[in-house]
Amino acid sequence: MEFSTLVGSFGVCLLLIAFILSLFRVISQDSHIYFWLNLAGAGLAAYASWLIHYIPFVVLECAWTLVAVAGLLKKLLNHTGGL
Repeated sequence: MEFSTLVGSFGVCLLLIAFILSLFRVISQDSHIYFWLNLAGAGLAAYASWLIHYIPFVVLECAWTLVAVAGLLKKLLNHTGGL
């Protein structure tokens, strides 16, 4: 199995784990773990897409990563009282 396939598969697994745990209300869509799973999963999927030069998914996964980062930062700033 190629490296890009392994990286992409692991990333997609993380995204699916976040989705399934959220769907069955094991974790909240506002939880740290949800944001971290999405950030790591989308980041790995973006990297794998970059490795195979499939730009549409690079754009999609980078956007997904940025949204996860924004959600995590918002949660962290609200938790600590902001700046």
